[in-house]
Amino acid sequence: MRIGPSVPRGAALLVVGAALCYRAFLRQRVLTWGARPDEIGARLPGDDLLVDADAQTTRATSVAAQPSDVFPWLAQMGPSPRGGAYTYDWIENLFGLGMHSVDHVLEQYQHPEPGEVIEFGANRMVLELVDPPHAIAWRSSDGNWSWAFAIREEGPGRSRLISRNRFRLPRLIDRCGMVPMEPGSLVMERKMLTEIGARAERLARSRSV
Repeated sequence: MRIGPSVPRGAALLVVGAALCYRAFLRQRVLTWGARPDEIGARLPGDDLLVDADAQTTRATSVAAQPSDVFPWLAQMGPSPRGGAYTYDWIENLFGLGMHSVDHVLEQYQHPEPGEVIEFGANRMVLELVDPPHAIAWRSSDGNWSWAFAIREEGPGRSRLISRNRFRLPRLIDRCGMVPMEPGSLVMERKMLTEIGARAERLARSRSV
């Protein structure tokens, strides 16, 4: 027996089973990599940009640097000539995003202002919140995606870098698309947070010399 014109019943059941296993055992870890329970449940700067979210990710990492060493890398994020996204550029550029991650501070982008626009492919992200060196947040022009970073000081020379994405998914195709997008975004965002942390730590060391 076949489901639809060409999909064998066994293959369809395998896909459904894999999706159910992912949702039951892996999804929460994928959505909250690196984040502590209090961070996952916290109301963060930028949450009010998309109040009725259908989906949310909260991912985080510890950084051996103070917030003022972390914020510059967030302030200059974006496609060339900005600083890139500090993740796998070659993957980003398969989609024509023009990302070229830099390892130095670009002074011309260190004073971001609300209303500035960054193009992430088809996503036009408008800067909505700037609170140096503690928070920065963008919202897509269609209002269906907000992306915010919070930087929390954790004692002398240490910070927590928290990334939160919130999504509105108005169509069934949007909800289905989130299934492969969630683990894919973890791969990219884990790399991004790690690389921002490494750059911030190098900047902190250079200032102490």
